[in-house]
Formats: sequence, structure tokens, C-alpha cells
Amino acid sequence: MSPTRIAVFGSGAWGTALALAFSAQHRVILWGRDADHIATLADARVNTRYLPDVPLPQALELTSDFEAAARGADLHLVVTPLAGLRQTARRLHDVQGQTPLIWACKGLEAGSGRLPHEIVAAELGTDAPCGVLTGPSFAAEVARGMPTAVTLAAADIDFARKWVHTLHQPRLRMYANSDVVGAEIGGAIKNVLAIAAGVSDGMGFGLNARAALITRGLAEIARLATTLGGRADTLMGLAGMGDLILTCTGDLSRNRRVGLALAQGKTLPEILHELGHVAEGVSTAREVASLAARRGVEMPLCAAVDELLHGNRLGPREVVEQLLSREPRQE
Repeated sequence: MSPTRIAVFGSGAWGTALALAFSAQHRVILWGRDADHIATLADARVNTRYLPDVPLPQALELTSDFEAAARGADLHLVVTPLAGLRQTARRLHDVQGQTPLIWACKGLEAGSGRLPHEIVAAELGTDAPCGVLTGPSFAAEVARGMPTAVTLAAADIDFARKWVHTLHQPRLRMYANSDVVGAEIGGAIKNVLAIAAGVSDGMGFGLNARAALITRGLAEIARLATTLGGRADTLMGLAGMGDLILTCTGDLSRNRRVGLALAQGKTLPEILHELGHVAEGVSTAREVASLAARRGVEMPLCAAVDELLHGNRLGPREVVEQLLSREPRQE
């Protein structure tokens, strides 16, 4: 059987890492919108901007020509920030509309509050063959071939199983799931909670506080996911608990670093400028708080992060004091 041709859209850290991982067994072409950046990658055979010291194999194709990447592919893999998903899906529909699509974007769309699968459905139709790749996976470790396990969720479980079988490899293990909503909610909100964990650690609250935050944060994720039609068992797996633990505790987490910097008294514009990468939890916090309010779901930790990032009234210590002074609840 001939190798699968995979077009990866997005030449940031995660897109490059997945392109590297799949290029060992498949024909992979990596697309980036910045032609100068792609030319630098092609010349140096390393993504110095996002994954320095990880060489790109000669077999990995690189291009800034969107149509050239999309045409003839057996799979379109979108690994842009969430803000780029809608436009990318629309362009793919125009070039080669019925090609199977998997996205590895996390969050809720700014302004609309839509989940990624809702964005894809709006652009490609509700019957498009598609799914989401999510789970505890730092790009730097995947790029270096370190063992990782992720979830591929699709409303059509046969789609998920087919692509798990095709893409699965010993050091990038995949598990099929049919709960797209649960998988996406887990992937979105863990970034918001990682900011909270960074604040807690940055203020020196200790390991007990971090454990409590992760545990109660998981309860918030599950409450919203099940309200939206997701399954609680999904949140006990890689797409929920696994991703939450990694992002709240790992030093490679961009969102956790945002929280650490907030605890140091830095402003959000300063933090984002220094970070140099997208931290999806910043925009997602606003949308999660709005969605929870509309659906009547209690999410005090996420609301506190939204207040800290976007409220412009309270600092980290005041926000934490408000949380700690809440009335006790039954677990």
C-alpha cells in the first residue's frame, strides 16, 4: 500500500512537530503562510523560530503555496491557531472540498464562542469527513520522538478508527473516540485553567493548592461539557484529565507561563509580547465565561481567570482572595 499523502497547514511548533512525526511513515508536506519563514526552513532544515535544534528530514516537503499543498492530499491536517481555522477550512473547501480533515486547534472562537467542529461544519457542511486530534502533547517532545498519547475524536467513529489505524505509531499512540464535544471542551478549557495554575504557583501557594485547582477545574470542564452534550468519561481520559494535568504542571506550557508572569505583576500586553507564541487560554477565557453564563453553568475558576485577564479591576491576589472566600460546596 502506498504511503498516505498528508498536507499539514500551520508551520508553528505543533504543526512542525506533527509533520515531523508523520513524515517517518507518510508523504508529508508542511504549509506556512509566511513565505520567508518557509524559505528559511527549507534552507536551514530546522524551524529555529519554534523548534530549534530539531532537524527537519529531507523527505519533509515545505511550501507557502496553499493550493499546491492541498491538491492531491489524502488528508488535510489543520494546525493553525484557532483564529485561522475558519479561513483555512474555507480555502480547503474551495481547493479540494471532500478531502478528510483533521484539526489540532484548541479553544473557542473569539466573538462567536463556537467550538472548532462548529466552525468546520459551517465552512464544509455537517457531513464533511472530519475529526479533532487532541490530548496531552507538548510539541517539543513530539518533535523529538518522545512517547506521547493523544485522542482522535470524530462524530463518525469509523472515521476516527480509520485514521487512528493510519496515523498511529509506537511513540505517538492514538485512541479513537466519538465524543467531539467532550474532547474539544477538554482541550479548550485546560488552557484557561493552566493560567490559573501558573498564578497559583507564581504566588507560592504550593502543591496542595495546585492539586485542588486541577481537581476542581476538571469538575468545571465536566459540568460544561456534559451540558453541551459531551460525555463525562471523555473528560477522565487523555482529552480531559491528561491534557489538564500536563498543561497545568509542565514548564513547556505557554498558558501556565502567562499565569506565572501575571503573578509577577506583569501586564497582559507585556506577557504576550515576551511569549512570542499564541496562548489560546487568553482569548478562550472570555468565551468560556460568556458561554457558561448563558448556559447557567457554575465555573468560578474560569470566571476568575477571565476577571484577571479582561476585567481590569482586580489583581491576582484580590482574585484569589475572592475565590478562597466563596461559601463551601458539596463535592
